[in-house]
Amino acid sequence: MTSLRKFGSSDLEVFPLSLGGNVFGWTADEAQSFAVLDAYAAAGGNFVDTADSYSAWIDGNKGGESETIIGKWVKARGNRADVVIATKVSQHPEFPGLTAANIKAAADASLRRLGTDHIDLYYTHFDKPEVPVEEIIGALDELVKAGKVRHIGASNISPERLRESLEFSDREGLARYVALQPHYNLVSRDTYEGELQHVAARSGLAAVPYFALASGFLTGKYRPGTTVDSARAEGAAKHLDTERGQKVLGALDELARTHDVPVATVALAWLAAQPTVVAPIASARTVEQLPALVGVAELELTETEVARLTEASA
Repeated sequence: MTSLRKFGSSDLEVFPLSLGGNVFGWTADEAQSFAVLDAYAAAGGNFVDTADSYSAWIDGNKGGESETIIGKWVKARGNRADVVIATKVSQHPEFPGLTAANIKAAADASLRRLGTDHIDLYYTHFDKPEVPVEEIIGALDELVKAGKVRHIGASNISPERLRESLEFSDREGLARYVALQPHYNLVSRDTYEGELQHVAARSGLAAVPYFALASGFLTGKYRPGTTVDSARAEGAAKHLDTERGQKVLGALDELARTHDVPVATVALAWLAAQPTVVAPIASARTVEQLPALVGVAELELTETEVARLTEASA
C-alpha cells in the first residue's frame, strides 16, 4: 500500500496524486466517473478534487454536476470516512464571488450535492481582490467552527493577498489556509515559482498543483503531425511549437524509457519532487488513463533526473 503524505500543517494524510473531478459530468458520464473513482480508490487513492462550478461551461449544465456524481459515488460505496474531498467556491453561476453571505450559501449547496455534512478542504477558487481578506477569512472561519468545513485553502491568488490572509488569520486566531492550489507544471513554472512558492514554503502550506499535465501535453500523446481527440487538444498542442515544449518532451521520453513508465508518470514525479508540492492534480476520463497517473506514487526520480527535467524546462 502506498504511504500517504502529510498535508501541510493539517491533520490530513493524502495519496500523492489528487484525482481531478473536472471531467465528471463533462467528458465522463456518471458510469465512467464511478469506474474511474473505483479504480483510483483501488490503487490506494483517497484525495478527490472538484469545484462547485464543474461543469457549468457545458450547454445544459448548471454547475455542481461533478460534486453530485462524487456524492452519489461516496454514498453508493459507503466510504465517506476514507475519502478526502476538496471543493471550491466563487465561480458557480448561482453563487459567484467571495462575499461572506455567498461563501456560506455556496458551501451549503456543495454539502447538499456531495451528500455529506462536511467538506474536508474548501478552497477559494479565484480570489476576488475587491472583497477584504477579513470578510473572506471570517466567513471561512465560521464554516470551520460550525463543523461544515475541516480545512481551508486558496487557489489562484496573488502572493500579496495570500500573505495578507495568513497574517490576518494568525493575528485574529481564525481558521488559516493550509493549502494552495496553483497552476504549475513543467511547461508553466513562473505561474508558481518565485514569491508565491516562497509564501507557501514559509507558511507551511501544502501545494496541490492543477494543470499538472498541461491539459494533456505532458502525457506525451501530442507529437508533431498527430491529431488527438480531446476537448482540451488545442490548449495542449500549442506547447509543441515552443523550444521549451520540445526539450521537455525529449527529457521526459528519455526518463520514461529509463524507468519503463509512461511519460505522464515522469512529469508528475518531477512535480511531486518540487518544494511544497504534496499531490499534483490530474484527471482521467477512462480507467485506462489512470495507471499513468497513480504511478507517481511509486516513482521517485533521482536528484540528477529531477535536475535534468528542471534544466529542460528552463
